[in-house]
Formats: sequence, C-alpha cells, structure tokens
Amino acid sequence: MIDIKDLRENPKNYKENNKKKGKDEKLVDVVLKLDENWRKVKYELDNLRKERNKVSEGINQAKKDKNEKLAKEMIKKAKEIPERLKELEGKEGELFEELQSSLRKIPNLMYKDVPVGKNDAENKVKKKIGKISKFSFPVKNHVEIAEGLGVVDFDASTDVAGNGFYYLKGDLALLDRALINFTIDFMLKKGYVYVEPPLMISKKVAAAAGDLSAFENALYKIEGEDLFMIPTAEHAILGMLSGKTIKEEELPLKFFGYSMSFRKEIGSHGINEKGLWRTHQFNKVEQFIFCKPEDSWKYYNELDKNAQEIMSKLKLPYRVVEICSGDLGDWKSKSQDIEVYRPTTKDYGEVGSLSNCTDYQARDLNIRGLDKHGNRYVLHTLNNTALATSRIMVAILENNQQKDGSVKIPSVLQKYMGGKKVIKGNKK
Repeated sequence: MIDIKDLRENPKNYKENNKKKGKDEKLVDVVLKLDENWRKVKYELDNLRKERNKVSEGINQAKKDKNEKLAKEMIKKAKEIPERLKELEGKEGELFEELQSSLRKIPNLMYKDVPVGKNDAENKVKKKIGKISKFSFPVKNHVEIAEGLGVVDFDASTDVAGNGFYYLKGDLALLDRALINFTIDFMLKKGYVYVEPPLMISKKVAAAAGDLSAFENALYKIEGEDLFMIPTAEHAILGMLSGKTIKEEELPLKFFGYSMSFRKEIGSHGINEKGLWRTHQFNKVEQFIFCKPEDSWKYYNELDKNAQEIMSKLKLPYRVVEICSGDLGDWKSKSQDIEVYRPTTKDYGEVGSLSNCTDYQARDLNIRGLDKHGNRYVLHTLNNTALATSRIMVAILENNQQKDGSVKIPSVLQKYMGGKKVIKGNKK
C-alpha cells in the first residue's frame, strides 16, 4: 500500500494520480478523513493509558503517604478506566481496519512518463523487433501442429483434469524443459540467485503482491487453509523477505525463480479454447529485485534488457508495449509487456510483463533496508517475466513450422535437446 505520511503531506499528487487512472479523486479525501478520525481516537487512547499509569502511581504514593482519602478517590477513578479503555480500543481498532482497507484502494503513484489512457486499447507500442516469417503454405495453429506431430494430448487432459490443462509428450515436453534450462543458465550468467519457491502462499502475501480482490478471481484457494496456489513465482519470492531488514551494503538482491504456476483463467473463444496459450497450469521463470529506492529505475531497465535478450536469442518476432495509466495495475508505478507475434492470428500476444512496484508491495510486508547510519527505509521491488514456456512454445510452433509439418528448434535450445534441430514428432 501507499505511504500514509506521504498522502497526508501531498494529497494533491494522489488526486492527480487517481484522475489519470480514471479513479475517483474524492477517495483521497475519504482516506484523509478516516486517518484524522483514527489519529484523534488513538491520541485519546494513548492519553488514557498514560492516565492509567499515573493513577496507578498515585495510588501507590497515597498508600505510602497513608493518605487513605486520596487513595480511595484514585482507586475509584482507576476502576472507571478499564471500561473506557476497552471502548476506545475497540473504536481505534475498527477505525484502523477501515483506514487500512480504504488506503489499499489508493493506487501507487505512477512514474512521470506513464502514458495517459483509459484502457489497453491506448497502450503504446514502443518498438518492434525481429523479422516476421512469410510462409509459402497455409499456416496451422499450434494445436493443429502439435496434435499432428503427436506431441500433445488435450483430450486426455480434459478427461483427467478438465479444460485448461494438457499433456506434453516427447519432443514438445523436452522443448518445455529446454526452455526452462536455457533461461536458468541465462539468468545465472547475469549474476542472479536461483530460487525454487513454495507453490503456495498465504493470503497476507497474496494481498501484499497487489489487488487481492482481482487475484482471488484468478487464484486457486486451498480449501480450509489460509493458502493459495501461486500464479507466478513473483509472489512467493516477494514473501521470502517478509519482515526482514537488509543491510544497505547487501543490496540489491537479485533473484530468479522457476515454478509451476496456477491460474483459473481460460480463453472462451477461438483457438484459445483449446491449446497452450491460456491455461490453468504453466511453467514460468520470473526475475525479481529488491533494491534501494534511488536505484529502482536503473534495475527496471536491466530487467527489460534481460527479457528482450532472451527473446532475441530465441529469434522470435516481438514488440514492447508501454502500459497506459488506465490499464496499469494499482500496485505498479510503471509497467510494460513483451508481446510475441503469432502468424495464425496475425497479431501480437503477451508473453511477459515488467513492473516497478516501488515501495507499494514491500510496505505491506515490512521489508526494509538499513543504511550505515542505522536509518530504516522501505525497499523497492521489481519483477519481470524471464520466460513462460507455454506461450513461448506456441510462438515457436507457429513461427517455426515447416511445410512437412515439422518444427525447427531455435538454435540456442538445440544443445538442451541433445543436438536435435527439428521436431518431427511421434507420428504413428
């Protein structure tokens, strides 16, 4: 969540921010009024606690002085305090919860160069990279290609788990593993620390990661437990430093994690109804950085460079899209997507997302830095997809398909597949 102190001092900034995002500016006034009411009650509560201590000391002193009359008066006063304390503590707790709930509705301050727009239709294409292949034969979608090669079974997975799951077989399963191993090796060479995170997180961590109400519609909840299946390794890595204070000389902390990821989302029409593009389960490698506030934009550019280098090594045509204010997640200060070209749709589709969340996530989990003078401050957090295998496999199958139905394997992946250059499949 945002810094309440900054909101008190700079309400105009947050009102302007809300306006750019198409949100109600009056929410800032609502939160400030709640904050004022809470602070008044807290002040009264703190004073009453001080009074209780003074009365207790006064009783002891009166007894020492053998002033029975004063002692009785103060004892009577002391008996009245607990009930008043209980009342104020209840009121203070309710106001604090209401304040925290309302505070979460105020978005993070956007970076100065975020384009203003209402929705994803107004996102800005920054650049396009790579050559779009021209085919001398009718192109097939990835489902047709993979089923023709006998390297996937969507029907069996539907019988076993329902729509949105899949069996990968033979060379396609090996391609999935090759993509993971290639990306792990790539990130290790960049000096990032490898993490294999838990596949479940608590509600507290899920809430800190962003908009829990939106996430809950996408997350799988473990029945009877305070746990969700992770939708990305990002959330679990964020939670890894919950409540910790990191010495400034140890910063930045650069991690990357491989995990299976789980989301309820699934396409509802066209080729997305069946296939690998939108699924309930997929494999993903995620980049994550904890850093000092003054360094976060430098590392935003670094994460961007890493992801684009991966795409370039895979020789897939892609574009970079800047997310506009109206499409930007409330927990993000700035974000951009990498979208890969698909010849079957003759359009680009998202395969990765870069975000600088500044101090919004870390504040909720009390993740702080410690400078050489002993001052503590909230760290900044950044994340970016290194690679999500399912959508990248779609792009490889569709962009690298051959007339005979085979698929060329990107050269950087061939060593991870025993030198194999082409997927010819498991045809019967």
